[in-house]
This record gives sequence, structure tokens and C-alpha cells, in this order.
Amino acid sequence: MADDKYVIGVDFGSDSVRSVLLNASNGQEIATAVFYYPRWKEEKYCNAANNQFRQHPLDYIEGLEATIKECLQKAGTSIASNVKGISVDTTGSTPIAVDASGTPLALLPAFENNPNAMFVLWKDHTATQEAQEINTHAAKFPINYLRYVGGVYSSEWFWAKLLHVLRKDEAVRNNIHSFVEHCDWVPFLLTGGNDIKQLKRGVCSAGHKTLWAEEFNGLPPNDFFATLDPLLDGFTDKLFTQTYTSAEAVGTISKAWAEKLGLPADVVIGIGAFDCHMGAVGGQIEPYYLSKVMGTSTCDILVAPIDEVKDTLVKGICGQVNGSVIPGMIGMEAGQSAFGDAYAWFRDLLLWPIHQFMEEGAVKEKISNNLIATLAEEASKIPLNENDELAIDWLNGRRTPDANQLLKGLIANINLGSDAPRIFKALVEATCFGSKAIVDRFISEGIPVKGIITLGGVAQKSTYIMQVMASVLNMPIRVHSSDQTCANGAAMFAATAAGIYNKVEDAMNAMGQGFEKTYLPQEDRVAYYAKRYKMYLEWGVGNEQLSMNNDQ
Repeated sequence: MADDKYVIGVDFGSDSVRSVLLNASNGQEIATAVFYYPRWKEEKYCNAANNQFRQHPLDYIEGLEATIKECLQKAGTSIASNVKGISVDTTGSTPIAVDASGTPLALLPAFENNPNAMFVLWKDHTATQEAQEINTHAAKFPINYLRYVGGVYSSEWFWAKLLHVLRKDEAVRNNIHSFVEHCDWVPFLLTGGNDIKQLKRGVCSAGHKTLWAEEFNGLPPNDFFATLDPLLDGFTDKLFTQTYTSAEAVGTISKAWAEKLGLPADVVIGIGAFDCHMGAVGGQIEPYYLSKVMGTSTCDILVAPIDEVKDTLVKGICGQVNGSVIPGMIGMEAGQSAFGDAYAWFRDLLLWPIHQFMEEGAVKEKISNNLIATLAEEASKIPLNENDELAIDWLNGRRTPDANQLLKGLIANINLGSDAPRIFKALVEATCFGSKAIVDRFISEGIPVKGIITLGGVAQKSTYIMQVMASVLNMPIRVHSSDQTCANGAAMFAATAAGIYNKVEDAMNAMGQGFEKTYLPQEDRVAYYAKRYKMYLEWGVGNEQLSMNNDQ
């Protein structure tokens, strides 16, 4: 044990941050800790009605320190002294305005309560107008600068959010020196960075959200942005041209952070990436297997060898980038803007009278904690009928295929017999149909999908949802045994960046925890879901037209 080497993976999610301390030789979990963001929990700086979701950097900083300290305390000093690397994953695109030192503006007294100076969370959709403008503007250029992000730019991404903040807030506009993704800022913080020009950007965030591409020798030219809006004139000079894979190191931990956490001075800090990309590695992704990180939303990752992808470009996904997941392979990203969030919305809708009229206590807690599981159990008993209630899953817009955050959800075919389990059944089918639309897009664009790997709480806890998905997709679904694949993936990258492994694939093979279950399609239900899926697509076309007309 004394000769073993240890690594820490840190996973910043939407609601909390989780750290894991693993033995790098075999992936054994030594300790884990979770920290729920206190300001986020109080819904500070957010306005759901306006699709504004902001997070204060102090939530991240406090959570980073608390979870790593707790892991080290549980592990003991002998293990703490043998920690060799730390890597982080975060949600994304979740950028923030910083000053010349790389300090987020929200950490300065003048901006401490200004939402526009905070991290703009991935699901913040305040920049839908800016995204539309980018898409219209890009069509005017002979070079398609959106070609590596599926041809459609989303309001969830870097440039739309930056332009929205610059337009909305003069104070931020006058003090911003750069705009930085969460996954790039945390490693900068841990290494004691104090010059924004020295901050290293990961190819994951740069390629999928910021329009960086090898073909462009960096970002699109200044003219592309200056002619979009003069506020962006010269902003590329505040950003970057070089990027790094997550198998590389940012540097070593700063003296201040080493002392604060109780770690050796030579701990290597790896390049950061988005949660789903590192989660795919934690879930032992294979070429042409779609890795679905299933949480509040889904993020779907597929990797393929460069020489096999060649010039194939998949329309309507969230980008394809060399090395964004595994160095030497093309990483392709897709996903759904609402998955678990769709179920949570319905749960909260049903719980409204409970919260209004029932005092806090064991009964109320039991109802809240067991409602979704009970709905799933009852929904599984409903006889299947092609004319059952039908839903469209765009409750938080549509991420892929073909990003459009202005779209709205829909529940159709309801009648006086439409009870809660039947509506829940429709929502489950809709989220699974949304997944099928993504699989179909890859296949139709020339990228085969050999199977599905699922990760996260929904995959592990809901037999009903996973069985419906297997039958809808008509292909086997493997469920990974780890419930912390994102943090574990970060730890695998930490082991690679620290030089314990030469390649991330070696770390993945040595530290992976395998699969706990495989769902197979139910042959007697495949035809039913195929017909329902066709209805979903037809209703979706009409709903898209209605949503866009209502927005005009």
C-alpha cells in the first residue's frame, strides 16, 4: 500500500461537486465526498421563468476545498502524501467573465452580487437571440465556421453567452479581460494562476463550444465576430489559439493550495474537460458505442478513429473534435436539454399541493422521495396502445439533433382518463424517443452506432426507463457499475497527466469498474415503439412550427 499511487477526480455538477480519491493501480475507491452549492440551493442569482441560471464562483471554490479535504481526512496522511494528480470535469458550456489576473469578476466587491459577473450555467438560455444571430451571420461567410459544431450554434454555448452578457451589462463590459470556461478556470486556480494570458484551454471546451478548430488555426477570424456585433471586435485577442488534451498537465499545484488541502507540493494538475467527456472515459467508452451520461439532461458521447471518420461531418450535433475525449480519436457530442429534469418537473407539479398544505415531516419526505419510483412502477403496468398519451421532450428546448432552445414541450392525446402514471409513461417514452433521434442522426450521417453505454443515477436506478429505452432504440444497453463515472474519469485523466499511465486508454482499462447490467429490447414491444416514434416525429414537426410562431 505504501508504494501505491493515488489520484483525485473532481466532478462539478449542476447542483453539487463530488471528489473521489482512487488507487491509480486498480481504480479502487478510497474515499468520496460531496458538497451541495449553498447559494445555488437557495436559488440565488437565478430566474427560471427567464431561463437565467447563474452560479457564484464561491460555491465552486468552497466545494473544491471541502470535498478534497474530506477525502484526504477519510484516507489518512499516508495516502494523502502519495497523491500524484488531480483533474476536474465541469458542466459546460459554463463560462465566466474574468479580469487580467484571471479572477472572476464576481469575486470582486463591486460585482459580488451581479449575476452577469458569475458563471453562466450550461442550461442558461438567456442568449437565444444571440444564438439565432450567430447562425444567421455564419451563413454569410464562404467558410462555414459552424461546421465542427454540427452547423447550428446553441444559446447554451460560449459566444452566445458572451455576447449576451456584453450587451446587457455595461459594468461587466468595461471590466472584462477574458471569458473562461469553468473546466479551464479550476485548474488555473489550483496551479496559482495570476495572469489570464497564461491560462491553458482544453481542446474539449474550445472545440465543442468556442468554435476553435485546427482547420482555422484557432478561432474564427476577428472579422467574423466584429461584423456580428462591434462589441466583439478584438475579443479573440483576449482568448487563445493553442489548446491541450486532458491527458496533458496544466502544471503542479500551487503552494497555497497544497498547504490548504494538505497535499504534496508536486501534485500534478491536469487539463480540465466537460463532465460527459470525462464521464465517457470513466464509463469505459469504446469506438462507435454511444455513451449516455444520464442526469438532469443527457450528454451523449461517441468516439471514432480519425482515419475512419475522415471528412464525415455530422449535422446537428454538439460538435466533433479531435482529442476532446481520447487523444487520437474524434470525439462527438450530442445530448438532450432535459431528461431527468423532465421527470423532476412532473414530480414537482404533482407535489405542489403537498408543499402547500402538508407540514414538514416523515410522511411528506416519503412522498417526495418515492413519487417517481412509484410512477414508474405503475406506468410499467399500463397496457400499450398506439393512441396513448404522447409527449414531446423539449421542456428545456432541444439540444440535438439541431439545437433550438426556443422549442417547447408538449403533452398530447390526453383525456379525462389521463392520470399521473399515464402522463409519466408519455414523458418517459418522449425522453427515450429523443435519444433515438440522436442515434438516428449519427447513423443517417454515416457514423454507425454499435451499442449504448449508460452512466449515472437514472441508468442504475430506473429499470422501467432503461427497459423502455432499450426497446425504443432496439439495441442492447449496458449500464456501468460505477455511480461516479464522471469523477472516476477525471481521476483516470489525472493518472495520465501525472505520468502514471502513458495513455488514457491504459488508465481506463486498469481503473475501470466494469458493467453491472445489460438491457435487451423486448421484441414484443419494438414495433409498438416504432409506431409511437413515428408519431413523436410528426407531432414534433408541428410543435416546432407552433413554438417558433409563438416566439415571433
